[in-house]
Amino acid sequence: MWVWLSGIILRNRRLLLSILGLVTIFMAYHGSRVEMSYEAAQLLPKKDSAYVDYQKFRQLFGEEGNLIVVGVEDPDFFKIDHFEAWHKLVNNLDKVDGVENLLSVSNSYNLRKNTDKRKFEIQNIFPEEVKSQQQLDSLANVFHSLPFYKGLLYNSETDMYLLAITVNKDKMKSKQREKMVLAIKETCENFSEETGLELHYSGLPYIRVINSIKIKKEIYLFSALALLLCIVTLFLFFRSFKAVFYPVLIVSTGVIWALGTMALFGFKITLLTGMIPSLLIVIGIPNSIYMLNKYHHEFRNHGNNIKALQRVIIKIGNATFLTNLTTASGFATFVITNSEILRQFGVVAALNILTLFVLSLLLIPILFSFAKPPEKRHIKHLENQLFNKIILSLENISQNYRCIVYIAATAVLLAGIYGITLMKSSGYMVDDIPESDIIYKDLKYFEKQVDGLMPLEIIIDTERPNGVMNLSVFRRMEKLEERLSHYDELSSSMSLLNILKFSKQAFYNGKERYYSLPNNQEKNFILSYATKSEEDEAAGVSALHSFLDSSKQVTRISVRMHDVGTKRMEELYNDFKMEVDSIFPADKFNVTVTGSSVTFFKGTQYLVKNLFSSLTLAILLISAFMAVMFYSWRMVIMSLVPNIIPLIFTAAIMGFSGIPIKASTILVFSIAFGISVDNTIHFLAKYRQELSATGWNIRESVKLALRETGVSMIYTFVVLFFGFGVYSVSQFGGTAALGVLVSLTLLTAITSNLILLPSLLVGLEKYTTTKSFHEPLLQIYDEEEDIELDELEIEKSTNHKDEKA
Repeated sequence: MWVWLSGIILRNRRLLLSILGLVTIFMAYHGSRVEMSYEAAQLLPKKDSAYVDYQKFRQLFGEEGNLIVVGVEDPDFFKIDHFEAWHKLVNNLDKVDGVENLLSVSNSYNLRKNTDKRKFEIQNIFPEEVKSQQQLDSLANVFHSLPFYKGLLYNSETDMYLLAITVNKDKMKSKQREKMVLAIKETCENFSEETGLELHYSGLPYIRVINSIKIKKEIYLFSALALLLCIVTLFLFFRSFKAVFYPVLIVSTGVIWALGTMALFGFKITLLTGMIPSLLIVIGIPNSIYMLNKYHHEFRNHGNNIKALQRVIIKIGNATFLTNLTTASGFATFVITNSEILRQFGVVAALNILTLFVLSLLLIPILFSFAKPPEKRHIKHLENQLFNKIILSLENISQNYRCIVYIAATAVLLAGIYGITLMKSSGYMVDDIPESDIIYKDLKYFEKQVDGLMPLEIIIDTERPNGVMNLSVFRRMEKLEERLSHYDELSSSMSLLNILKFSKQAFYNGKERYYSLPNNQEKNFILSYATKSEEDEAAGVSALHSFLDSSKQVTRISVRMHDVGTKRMEELYNDFKMEVDSIFPADKFNVTVTGSSVTFFKGTQYLVKNLFSSLTLAILLISAFMAVMFYSWRMVIMSLVPNIIPLIFTAAIMGFSGIPIKASTILVFSIAFGISVDNTIHFLAKYRQELSATGWNIRESVKLALRETGVSMIYTFVVLFFGFGVYSVSQFGGTAALGVLVSLTLLTAITSNLILLPSLLVGLEKYTTTKSFHEPLLQIYDEEEDIELDELEIEKSTNHKDEKA
């Protein structure tokens, strides 16, 4: 097949170039229209109960993740000049397009009982203009007499005051959200410059937008770094402009096709898919390195350019296809996770890794067939003394020090197994943000001041209309809130009860001691007042229906909590369920615990579990591909050992260093395994070719295979090691960890493939010299079989001036 394919490629060069050019223009057009994702990553499948519960909450009560909070510590907050500056800030923020509602001290309200109209009237505590310090002091006393706001808008112990900004949910799902959030921050920074007061910012909308801005910057940064790295590495190795330009052209085309694929599939750029351009650059270059090395080897042997290019396709086309297939399989297995963000990442990465193989297989022979044959200086790298010494040392180790190699591998394996037992699983909602980042610091600031910002919702369904408005239900809710208050990780709860207590205080003319749950007699009066007050839309207050559905059958208790991590969150979730079950009998109430905090921890658990499944599937798939290639189960095991040990070693490093298993770090294993096994395939493919040439002399075959493929393996390792290493400079912890761990795994894998694999082949020759390996299912081109020069003619010409290309 590969002989036939090489003829097709070299005889139809111009046609194939034209087709590739048109496809690239088509993909570039669509790729230019790909958009950033402006929604939170969906980790749970749509059929999962936690996802269903969360969607039910959103249908009943709307979004709970559209709140941006701004905080300031100011002991002089109620001095008139400070208060006026804060009030001006609130008014300026109200003018920002996309800001729907603001709640702060300066626009806080009080309830006044109107006996004639039998309703509560909503009045602002502070007027638009405060005329004197004495007036402000008096109004501040009124504000502090309302327990409703304590812990919600201020912390009396630290003089921290909070501004809550509700933003438009539709804008948060569009590209306008960046402009909106940056306008909010700019307005706040103007306040800081005028007053000298430091402001703190947080809330899920703010965190998501700032992170998306950083993601966009990193996409360009990593793509540029990866490309620069490849250019420098290729030039240092090959010392040829063509050997640099053509591979870079190929991977750049692959990136264009990847962006076009995303647009055609309707995918958007996320934290993961944003890594694909730089990943394709790093992963795609090794194809060119192997092909260029083979091209130069062949040209040095016989000096015929077209014959060398044809042999590139015939001799390593099969192995290169399998290496790309195994790499793509490592990414493709993410599809089984049912996580939308990982599924999109897996689909785009897998398809375009195979696309890069096609581009390399077509463009390397075609472009070099048009170019002048390589000069002596271009193939001088094959005689590099440093690499030759390294290869000779590796030969010596595999031939004479195999016992030491086996002992070292066993020691690494045992240490790795012990290290794996130390691994822990954990994940945080802001896991990717380093502790030195201002976003992380501000989040911890609010956790300290108001006990957290991450949403937790408890939905209570009484299963009958008006069931919520029963005093016994109020008392059960109060009992649950009292128990929840004992958890240090939770803020004070907000629910219908807070509105009722606030209303009762107003009913008794604002006396603070009456801020309590009304009794049965008070309840009817207060609810009748509060219900009529709901009709007053001028004040923009709709407190009751924020905690009640239209039938008054369902209510909610809203809590904010610390970002405690998935392990602690699982413990808390189980505790909450026990508390709920003990207060609300399951035969009378249907109570669910939901919110972003719950869906995140459930989603992370689901993701880690399924990523382990995807890793298992990747190993099985790649084993199957190896079996197809070598038709020997012994060789499959032989090829897996040098690539499983690096995974165990990396897992052990994670265990010893305390790096937890989470969505970002578990990705390492599938990606690294799919890439590292490529070296094994190239080595064993060349080894099998040499077996036929040497009359089944295993030791000599190992030496010859190591001499030709060893250099390419080292070249590709350098590109991959530093290519993934560029991710270590990421501002996101997960991305940085991914880069470091993949580079570490590949370092161990190259060592294993260059030392352990040859040692195993030589040391276990009695077990590997099988007839099935001698007669493979997929035949690789015979190294000694020559090609007739008459068959090399790729374009008919009267003067044959293209014969030498």
